[in-house]
This record gives sequence, C-alpha cells and structure tokens, in this order.
Amino acid sequence: MTEQPIYRVEGLTRVYGDGASAVHALRGVDLVLPPGEISVLLGPSGSGKSTLLNILGGLDRPSAGRAWFRGEDLTQMPDRTLTRYRRDHLGFVFQFYNLMPSLTAEENVALVTEIAPDPMAPAEALAMVGLEARKDHFPSQMSGGEQQRVAIARAVAKRPEVLLCDEPTGALDSATGREVLGVLQHLNRSLGTTVMIVTHAAATAAMAHRVIRFADGAIREVEMNHAPRPAEEIVW
Repeated sequence: MTEQPIYRVEGLTRVYGDGASAVHALRGVDLVLPPGEISVLLGPSGSGKSTLLNILGGLDRPSAGRAWFRGEDLTQMPDRTLTRYRRDHLGFVFQFYNLMPSLTAEENVALVTEIAPDPMAPAEALAMVGLEARKDHFPSQMSGGEQQRVAIARAVAKRPEVLLCDEPTGALDSATGREVLGVLQHLNRSLGTTVMIVTHAAATAAMAHRVIRFADGAIREVEMNHAPRPAEEIVW
C-alpha cells in the first residue's frame, strides 16, 4: 500500500497585486512530498520557494490551485482551522530567531509548550539541540548559532510532524550554519520529522533526500538523493 503524501500540491498559483504591476510568485506548481524526508528548496530570490513554504504553512493563501496536508485541503480551510493546523502539526524556523529578549532559553521554549497538545518539556527540547547547559541564559548571552538552536528547540518542543525552515542559516557563518543543519538532520533521523528547508546555499542539497529547484515561480527540477551526506561535511 502506498503511503499517503504529507503534502500534495496541484496547479498552485500566487499573484500579488493587479494589472501591469502584478507579481506572479507561483505559476502552476505541482508537487507531491512523502513524510519523513528532508527537502531542500533552491532558487534565486523571487523564484517562489518561500511563497510555497508560506502556503504550505498556512501563512498565505494561493490565488488558484489546491494544496493538501495528509489529504486535508488547506486551501479550503477557514482561518480558525488553519490556526489549529499550524499549532498542532507544524514548527517554524526562520532566518531571524524571533526570541523574546527578556526570557531565558528555557522560557522562550516554554512559550510554545503551553499551547501545544502534547509537548515535550522545554529542557528536553533544549537537550535535543545541545543547549541543556544554556537553558538559563538570555538571548543576548548567546551566539547567533545558539539562538537559532533555541528557535529550533522551540519549534520541535511541540513534536510537530513538519518543520518548515526559511533560510535558517542565512544569518550565520558557514561553520555555525553546518551546526544548525546538523541539528535539523538529527531531528529528522531521530524523530522522523519531515523537514523542508528554503535556502540560497546550494551545497545544502547534499544533505537532502529531495532537492526542488525553483525558477520564475515554477519548479524546474526535482532531484532525488538516495545517499544524503552528513551536514558536517557540507562546504559553502
């Protein structure tokens, strides 16, 4: 029996604005993603990869086409149902960490666990990203890489089925970026979390199971990688 896709997308289009000034961010995207993979979305700025991630994350709605999460039509969900979908199934990691500066690492993670239906303890989530010793530190006392790992801990503390990561290494140097990608790879392997990473760093493709290349609002190529490399071997 074929496993149900975690995401299925058909004819997805997103247009911002009207008339001559309209921006066609997505132009009829079709995609099927199985659960449990790391997918890397590559392409230049404005190619549509972040727009697709935002639609799959319930943060934006398409102009046309449909998208399903485990058979549930995201494009038909009312706002309240989309909010529940984000809360119960997704973790988000962005380029900028969005931590509360007045809260410790543990307290930042606890913000999410208070609303999740089946969370892990904040200390457990921080241990998964190697920061158990930093749980009482404030963001200003941590490096950029440590702050990003706190943001990842905050996302995974909900035990999400999917981690959506938009340029998670964009504000980091290459060595620190490899550490962060290593954390994402570890979570995929240990928890079976589906991970989607939007990035400009083409070398990141080496750690993915599936590489999705974007250009001009469309998917130009989907490449399978049957032997993903450890994140620590990536060089960019």
